[in-house]
Amino acid sequence: MSHSHVCYSAPDPEDRPNADFDTAGRLDMKVVGQLHLPRDGDFYICGPATFMSDLTEGLAALGVARDRIHTEMFGAGPSRTPGIADAPHPPPHAPAGVAGSGPLVSFARSGIAVAWDAKYQSLLELAEACDVPVRWSCRTGVCHTCESGLISGTVTYRPEPLQAPADGNVLICCCQPREEVVVDL
Repeated sequence: MSHSHVCYSAPDPEDRPNADFDTAGRLDMKVVGQLHLPRDGDFYICGPATFMSDLTEGLAALGVARDRIHTEMFGAGPSRTPGIADAPHPPPHAPAGVAGSGPLVSFARSGIAVAWDAKYQSLLELAEACDVPVRWSCRTGVCHTCESGLISGTVTYRPEPLQAPADGNVLICCCQPREEVVVDL
């Protein structure tokens, strides 16, 4: 079951309350408290750091378990190529630490294969640990920026994406391998 509650920080004169939006102003804990949300739900918070911190602390104070609060910052990150010189990128490599014991994950274009480790929440986290070049924007299966070709194998999603990827593709931001996989990265 899902519900929608839209906040407009600065509604235009033609925006209609209770039709185009529900609350004038920004989403904050006062609004969240009025929604009577189930404490055992999963909460996905995307936005600037202070917004996410305020909502995370507020939800925890309401009794929501920390492992049910998922965050991702939206905003500009550091430039990948500051100035006019390209910054060096490390070549893909096995992640630091003890090798995983799960199914083999091969990143075909990067020429690296490593055993899956359950400490990673997604194939995206594993790719980042290996310095495999990858694009992403959300980490919850919403935006599809990370959609990549699945050459072989099967994956499972957690959370389930709102919109499935195209046939033959995976959303690496929210999937884990079920078996040996080869991803077109």
